[in-house]
Amino acid sequence: MAGKFEIYKDKKGEFRFRLKAGNGEIILSSEAYKDKSGALNGVQSVKKNSDLLARFEKKTSAAGKSYFVLKAANHQVIASSEQYSSDDACDNGIKSVMHTAPLAGTDDQTA
Repeated sequence: MAGKFEIYKDKKGEFRFRLKAGNGEIILSSEAYKDKSGALNGVQSVKKNSDLLARFEKKTSAAGKSYFVLKAANHQVIASSEQYSSDDACDNGIKSVMHTAPLAGTDDQTA
């Protein structure tokens, strides 16, 4: 199964997207958007920026877990990953996004 972006509404009625790997695991999640067009633009921005390793920034949570964010050319965060138990797992998450995002389809669950 190929990876895909899912567009959905959260509990507050705002639009979000998430990137799922071929195995169904969520590998990247967006912040909330007021309009669906914002979420769709976010998906396009992930596709555009995910092939550039320099756009990924690794971080450490307050709990000491590794995660990463994907940034656009203007340095704004587009989406972030889950928290990982190790740096190696975080690196594998980045590789997964780089591999999955460019060709992923979009599943609009708000229609």
